[in-house]
Amino acid sequence: MGKTIAEKILSEKSGKDCYAGDIVVAKIDQIALQDGTAPLAIRRIRELSRPIEAADRTHFFIDHAAPSPRKELSNDQKLIKEFAEEIGADVNPPGEGIIHQLMVERFVNPGDLAVGADSHTCTYGALGCFATGMGSTDVAIAVVLGKNWFRVPETFRIEISGNLPKGVFAKDLILHIIGELGVDGATYKALEFHGETVDNMDMDSRLTMANMVVECGAKVGLFKSDEVTRRFLAERGREKFFREVKPDEDAEYEKELHFDADIEPMVAKPHNVDNVCPVSEVEGVEVDQVFVGTCTNGRLSDLEVVARILKGRRVRRGVRLIVAPASREIYLKAMELGYLKVIVEAGGIVVPPGCGPCVGIHMGVLADGEVCVSTQNRNFKGRMGNPNAFIYLSSPATAAASAIKGKITDPREFL
Repeated sequence: MGKTIAEKILSEKSGKDCYAGDIVVAKIDQIALQDGTAPLAIRRIRELSRPIEAADRTHFFIDHAAPSPRKELSNDQKLIKEFAEEIGADVNPPGEGIIHQLMVERFVNPGDLAVGADSHTCTYGALGCFATGMGSTDVAIAVVLGKNWFRVPETFRIEISGNLPKGVFAKDLILHIIGELGVDGATYKALEFHGETVDNMDMDSRLTMANMVVECGAKVGLFKSDEVTRRFLAERGREKFFREVKPDEDAEYEKELHFDADIEPMVAKPHNVDNVCPVSEVEGVEVDQVFVGTCTNGRLSDLEVVARILKGRRVRRGVRLIVAPASREIYLKAMELGYLKVIVEAGGIVVPPGCGPCVGIHMGVLADGEVCVSTQNRNFKGRMGNPNAFIYLSSPATAAASAIKGKITDPREFL
């Protein structure tokens, strides 16, 4: 019987011929921790009092509060830096960027098995890597042993056909899919993305799609590796790590779902990610803040479309537009290409590479009753630091158009 991508990778890493439902212990290639989750993992590692076997595969990132806004967080970040130096692990200081963007830029390769102490670790599936988030204690075990146990997930095959219309992006498409599946519609499943729409997607778009699969409960989102993957690795001097990763033709799936890319720009209304509707349904809702960035949509192509819409225009008076590039590499390229200049000239604020307002720690906490249009992946109550505020999720294009008009706006009139 043929295998899905998830079954293939977990079979290889466990040395066991496994299929959906099996329990395996598998060797882990890459481990990621960020400043919000690493301190607990470090304390658990010390409690174990065992030799650390996976320091060379362990990467720490200071991105959620970067730079730190409080002494408590500064002390946690000091703990991370000292521990990483102690065991010889990699540490990425404030300003380098978001954990998930840096993992795909620098470390993750097709066919890898990766875990992270962050739920959006699933982002790396865009490269054909089985990547999933775990709790800090489970990741502590991975750091110490270099392996962990996994239940092999059942797989949904997601076929997407057609071309994305003008003004519609991968973010709109994944919101549409989550809206159809529901927040628990794919709990502990692997989502495998296929079809002409997927084949024509650039890597930025695939990363956006894979990033959000956890929002419908999925364990991992997977794309086969292809020439898009090869080019992405080659641009970073890692072409030698390219390998073909794809399912067998006779692989068995729990479900096969079909979607048409011919959709409108989509928005997720407060306070759930599956509360999705076309932008036309909420057009005209007044906006106080617009945030473009995060591990979902802080990439170069995202900043390009924002700059394209903003060029020669101004952010509406009274609206705060905050933009956070996902990494230092993206920040520098956006600066070189003039995107950041356009954003600042239009009245926007560019903050350091990192998570910024997304997690509600600093650099954009909302006031009571305020409305934010954001390109992030979650809009739960309190997500941006205030349970009395309202978050609408959208593509960068919809966000930029909304910043100009001061209300939720269909971006197609600007493109």
